[in-house]
Amino acid sequence: MNYLDFFKELCKIPHGSGNTEAIGNYLCEFAKERSLEYHKDELGNVIIIKEASAKRVSDEPVIIQGHMDMVAVKDDGINKDMTKEGLDLETDGDFLFAKGTSLGADDGIAVAYALALLDSDLELPRLEVVITVDEEVGMEGASGIDLSCLKGHTMLNLDSEEEGDFIVSCAGGARVDFDYDLKGEPKVEKTPGFKIYEISMEGFLGGHSGTEIHKKRANAIRIMCKLLRKLSDAGIMAGLGDYRGGVADNAICNACKAVILSKPIEPELFDMIKYESMDSFLGTEKNAKISFKEIDADMDFYKEGDFLHFLNSLPDGVVSMSIDMPELVETSLNHGIIKMQDGIISLSLSIRSNVNEKKEELKKILKELAEIRPVKMNIHGDYSGWAYREDSPLREKAVSLYEKMFGKKPNVLSIHAGLECGVLSGKIKDLDCISCGPNIYDIHTTKERLSLSSAERMWEFLKELLK
Repeated sequence: MNYLDFFKELCKIPHGSGNTEAIGNYLCEFAKERSLEYHKDELGNVIIIKEASAKRVSDEPVIIQGHMDMVAVKDDGINKDMTKEGLDLETDGDFLFAKGTSLGADDGIAVAYALALLDSDLELPRLEVVITVDEEVGMEGASGIDLSCLKGHTMLNLDSEEEGDFIVSCAGGARVDFDYDLKGEPKVEKTPGFKIYEISMEGFLGGHSGTEIHKKRANAIRIMCKLLRKLSDAGIMAGLGDYRGGVADNAICNACKAVILSKPIEPELFDMIKYESMDSFLGTEKNAKISFKEIDADMDFYKEGDFLHFLNSLPDGVVSMSIDMPELVETSLNHGIIKMQDGIISLSLSIRSNVNEKKEELKKILKELAEIRPVKMNIHGDYSGWAYREDSPLREKAVSLYEKMFGKKPNVLSIHAGLECGVLSGKIKDLDCISCGPNIYDIHTTKERLSLSSAERMWEFLKELLK
């Protein structure tokens, strides 16, 4: 089987973050069938080791690394349970995509490349394949993995999405969860003259909160907050019954819904308020749809109290740009998931910073905002950044080979997104690593697609580099 065959097999197995047991078992069965050494820990991480070919036994081992989980999102109206069903793959010219859902090439392509290498008869050094769980929700797998069985100090992380980019350092980050208790606010009863409305936002661009946080993309959670505040300030909105949106803390929220108890809303007024709420994003969010409709709903409604002010006071998007690299986002905050149940509004945020001190400063700001309100705050999934290494034989070899194969120099750069290189470099002394991969567009969204020609070029490059 080639790498694309393996990728298609992986797509048959549900593997959203937190739902990776089946794909982990698949990897273990793969190793068993080929009599390869393998390890699976309590978290679900899998390590597969293939000893060096006869002619390569004196060479240094190489670690191949990626993650098995994907951000599993689907379009409204797609009748698919992504916790139980595989993906419906289709091709359009050079692109492979999944109908109505995310594709999971981030980072299924890394797993597919690794399996194809392990399955090949190429003359290779000892390969140590490290496939982690739950990278997309705070790098939980990488944080907890035991790498004592490894011998290598050279690592290829295959979790980048732009061909020709070699990543050599990245941001650290953390996940922050807030629970805001509205039960201290008075309940609002439906009385004559009041109506229940569902407000919907959909069609936003969304995207990765690391690589696309600076691209002027609206966050539906934040836009909903602005709209609800305007309705409240106008004396129209009486109570909040539901507020939900987002699928991952590290994905820019592209859809959101709220249910409110309200005085009758005139369409003309609603149109004015929605355009005022979107005024900064009208140029980029051309396909965004914001609508409202009257519904029947059996739920409790609460005065929103200070919640909307709290949500609006939180930093959002780019917090600061790098002084040393003006084109690089230094620190950011993404509002990823919001949901409301039994009077509790839960909000999950993703912090990123290429400077650890700035990350700590942002955490302190969030704590201070929460301390004066009925909010419980939990910080977890905290991971360090990956510092640039001055002396990197791997980087030099990779750059030279890429230029030789493709006639152009690759981009050697730092990114604002988090990579597991940062976590794993803290576990392996003197680790020399780079991150690379084929072109994958619109990851973490239902528009995600893999360039087949780029995937093939990177496969050839990977084989040559290992030679």
